[in-house]
Amino acid sequence: MSPSEDPGTNTKKKKPTVKKRPQGVRLVVDAELCKGCGFCVEFCPTDALALSAEFNRKGYHPPVVVEDDCIYCEVCELICPEFSIFCVDEKEAPPDNGGGKSGTQKG
Repeated sequence: MSPSEDPGTNTKKKKPTVKKRPQGVRLVVDAELCKGCGFCVEFCPTDALALSAEFNRKGYHPPVVVEDDCIYCEVCELICPEFSIFCVDEKEAPPDNGGGKSGTQKG
């Protein structure tokens, strides 16, 4: 019996599918809304988020995004209690000009 078979039912287990990265989507972090709870970092299935070493105006460490690892699954968006992280169409994304909103960070 191969390791991918379930001995109880004698059927093969399905491999988990990895969601493909959509084109034209960007993850935006509004650093000034973030309270640094770390839920997005903790629950990211691909470890594409990490808490920044920098502080926002409230004294919290907002997350930074490693876009190469992000699959835009939107788990971070769903779990954020402050609604400070969200996916947007690149055409609609705010410019990353240091005005409180940060875009993605390439890893």
